[in-house]
Amino acid sequence: MSYPESRRDDVVDTLHGQEIADPYRWLEDPDAPDTRDWVRRQNEFTQAELSGYPEREWFQTTMAAVLARPRAGVPAKKAGWYLVGRNDGTQAQDVVYVAESLDALLAGGRVLIDPNTLSADGTDSLGSFTVSPDGKYLAYGVNESGSDWTTFRLLDIATGTPVDDVVTGAKFCEATWLPDSSAYLYLHYPASGRSEGTETKTLTGGRLMLHKVGTPQSDDELVLSFPDHDRYFITPEVSEDDRYLVVHITEGTDPGARLWVFPIASDGFGEPVKVVDSFADEIAFVRMSGDQLVLRTDRDASRGRVVLASLDGEFVDLIPEGEATLQAVRGTAAGLATLTLVDAQPALTLFALDGSDARVIDVPGGGVVGFDASPEYDELFIGLSTTTDPTVSYVVSTSSGVVRALPELVRGSGGFTSPSVTVTRRVEPGREVPYFLITRSDLDTSAPRPTLLYGYGGFRIPILADYKPGWPAWLAAGGVLVIANLRGGGEYGSDWHDEGRLKNKQNVFDDFIAVAEHLRDTEVTTPAQLAIHGRSNGGLLVGAAMTQRPDLFAVALPGVGVMDMLRFHLFTVGAAWASDFGHPDDASEFEDLLAYSPLHRLRDGTSYPATLVVTGDHDDRVVPLHSHKFIAELQHAQSGPGPVLTRVEVNTGHGFGKPAAMVAAEWADLLAFAAHHVGLVPPEQ
Repeated sequence: MSYPESRRDDVVDTLHGQEIADPYRWLEDPDAPDTRDWVRRQNEFTQAELSGYPEREWFQTTMAAVLARPRAGVPAKKAGWYLVGRNDGTQAQDVVYVAESLDALLAGGRVLIDPNTLSADGTDSLGSFTVSPDGKYLAYGVNESGSDWTTFRLLDIATGTPVDDVVTGAKFCEATWLPDSSAYLYLHYPASGRSEGTETKTLTGGRLMLHKVGTPQSDDELVLSFPDHDRYFITPEVSEDDRYLVVHITEGTDPGARLWVFPIASDGFGEPVKVVDSFADEIAFVRMSGDQLVLRTDRDASRGRVVLASLDGEFVDLIPEGEATLQAVRGTAAGLATLTLVDAQPALTLFALDGSDARVIDVPGGGVVGFDASPEYDELFIGLSTTTDPTVSYVVSTSSGVVRALPELVRGSGGFTSPSVTVTRRVEPGREVPYFLITRSDLDTSAPRPTLLYGYGGFRIPILADYKPGWPAWLAAGGVLVIANLRGGGEYGSDWHDEGRLKNKQNVFDDFIAVAEHLRDTEVTTPAQLAIHGRSNGGLLVGAAMTQRPDLFAVALPGVGVMDMLRFHLFTVGAAWASDFGHPDDASEFEDLLAYSPLHRLRDGTSYPATLVVTGDHDDRVVPLHSHKFIAELQHAQSGPGPVLTRVEVNTGHGFGKPAAMVAAEWADLLAFAAHHVGLVPPEQ
């Protein structure tokens, strides 16, 4: 196959005594005319190739129907208001509705924010929203073209009137209100960390700022910063008794946290009490219990526990570590609510504030979409998904345990009808890697079937049998779906995470490969019928697996992946990922990174799987240069018959906030490409 030309330059770095060629360094500049022209030519080539696939029309029609289903998010109750996001199936972005009671919200409510009016093409999205304690203001964050950069604006909730108050340059935060509703906190990054269009510069440290409503941003007060520690992230919250500003400080993406508590006074903040002042353990504030803090932690408890902590840092168990993995804890009017994973499947339990009176609440689903509660209210809202349905929301009385499903949140009908599926839990016996095997219930599985294997394996993020828009379409087409629980994730606690990061990162790829081999050995599928997919760190997973075992897969679908493990730390927030990957500037960690870096594992004359790389030209988290350089090198190296293509979405980022039509189109191309090369024929063809 004759691919669009990708110029190879004579760029060579000497790193720790080794010469490392980087012929596509020029693709690192997203705004350079050569890069833009390369993207245009690659996109044209990809679309021409995909246009000849007979499966594409079926997946385009099906994905359009999937995204046309009316849907609703999970309600939240804030300062007396009930809010929910809702989409009638025709809208690019979900619309936020508000009401003064749950019944009024279920009856329809009133439109509060319509993000579809923020931009002509629907690529600007709503990133977060918070309500001032007095119920007057809604502070909402707008993200342009899928960027992580946030602009905060205000609305008067009662009238829906915009307030003339704007804050720019925020990132990785929401607006955190002070108790008197006069001001909110946010995390600000200096302008030197941003550029026009796609951002490629390394971020400098974020500063915790206080913005007083009605004043210019230039008057905002600095509350906390760490100018000598660019990788520190600051996350504030106010205790429900209004006494403390509780600040979590983390280094990069490492779960280990410091916990500082600032007394709140009428004239500002007192000196911080450093309850925990090291990055040794995961620490999360839950609520107050008298003069003590309720915390979730993995200190001396790999799967997590809930403790009562004094301000001097002494911990006493409230809910000891158990067999289940503790994911989240919320304060409720009756005490506490925990969300745990039992073999990667969610469970909700209610407790009294002292950790007694445990009651397991029956709210079935494969993955958790939302979990909202407050010590101020008896109502707890939880939303769960399955592989074929996006959200079923429930309201739970935390005092009585009574559960009510809320199907009436969804307004309208039509669109796609999901197939009935069978979910089986299996374990690969050699490495004891669990995975979900999902098939259409009426599917004949007596012979190997075309199969899509999905994984992530990193940053203590659990991967569940939950919803992604492409899953119901793939299953309806007759494909088998496999979701793997790999080390490095959060399914089984901090030890499981540690076994898949830093020096142990290769375990993640070995686990994924072992699941693929088990699928082959048990005749679920064959290498000629097996496609693999993952996004972000999962894109790295796919890149590593396909370069280490190209014989095992027919198709690779890496999305917005980290592919250049020697330069990831030089762009935007990349240096923060050293907690999982290691740092290329460290000689010993460099060797580990070089060993699995997908870009550097490619070898000329090798037969690689058919590959479709996807990225967004405004991705400022995993910048598109990773995908660009990888596909250019792969096109140069490929000796096999499978095409290797890239699909670069314009005016979108890492994935969050992408308009529905773009989501449908991307999934249609991914699934059609996979189906074409694994022999999956949709039922109507």
